[in-house]
Amino acid sequence: MLLDPWMHSLPLVWQHVVQGGYLAVGTFFVLSGFVLGLSYAATEWNARSFVGYCAARYARVYPVYALSLLVLVPIIAGDLQSSHRPPEENAVLVANYGFVLQGWFGNLPVHWNTPAWSLSCELFFYLCFPLAALLLRNASWRRLLLISAATLALPNLLASWHVPAAWKPIYHLGDFLIGIAAARCFSVSLSTRWIGRGYWLYVPASLALFCLVGFPAIVPAWLDMNSAIRPFNALLLTGLALGGGLPVRALSTRAAAFLGRASYSMYILHIPVLWWFKRYFSGVWSNNVTALIYVTGVIAVSGVVSQRLEEPANRKIRKWVTAQLSPLRAERTGAAEDQPAAPGPVSLQPEPATAYK
Repeated sequence: MLLDPWMHSLPLVWQHVVQGGYLAVGTFFVLSGFVLGLSYAATEWNARSFVGYCAARYARVYPVYALSLLVLVPIIAGDLQSSHRPPEENAVLVANYGFVLQGWFGNLPVHWNTPAWSLSCELFFYLCFPLAALLLRNASWRRLLLISAATLALPNLLASWHVPAAWKPIYHLGDFLIGIAAARCFSVSLSTRWIGRGYWLYVPASLALFCLVGFPAIVPAWLDMNSAIRPFNALLLTGLALGGGLPVRALSTRAAAFLGRASYSMYILHIPVLWWFKRYFSGVWSNNVTALIYVTGVIAVSGVVSQRLEEPANRKIRKWVTAQLSPLRAERTGAAEDQPAAPGPVSLQPEPATAYK
């Protein structure tokens, strides 16, 4: 909003692109399914591996989210005191944020940290992933293509089945599923035949995404925009994973890797930081200068949080859970000398760097 005057000075197609930036959330849902599909492709699912997996997912998202709530405490307290809502409604709103349930309740009357609704989707996807991974583990090309096509129709099917539109995790599940399917395609065939030639996928996918977002009138009325861009998001990410070309080299630089690792912190913290920024700095300079200072500050804060909190907390939580699971493993397998040696504990090491992007 700080940059609204500048945005309205752009040609209409670029205004649509800027205004459609929120659609990138769907891209990250696809990326989440893609990365998990690769990282856990060979996992043997059982109670122990599922606990380790859940701990890894919790360690990935909640520490920084908890920090965002801590930053918002004065904002939330002030809003609760000044509101005319019943106490029980305020309690429900606080519980929604604490337990990351925003994505299940539609548009809430508060905007403490609006992007956090997507975490509700991610947590739902994480619970669905082991089953989805098992169903797609040995899927043929034909089955993968059918699943990918089905994701386009999923929102319309859900609406016809009277699934509440407020249940965003259900409606965005198609993004996550197509990411898992793309990971299966990548690992089975594309990674050996197309390695280093990913530009044959990500260049046309990028052009298609630009056309769909820049010229939204070309999207049929029966198809929502998020569904329209879903297959091209999958092609884009698969092509980038295959490598090749200047964009891949640019994204592989040290600076890009650092920004990729800090991107989750920036996503979750940029609104809490904005609340405080608006209190003290908004209106002091011209909008463009204010926006530049704000964005620079958010990137700096996110980088520090990523290095000092997110990554250390991630490692410590995984390490603690591994230590708790190891005695259980030893107790179940037994320590008798005439039995085969028990395998080591499930690795809870962080995923590849792409998991942070």
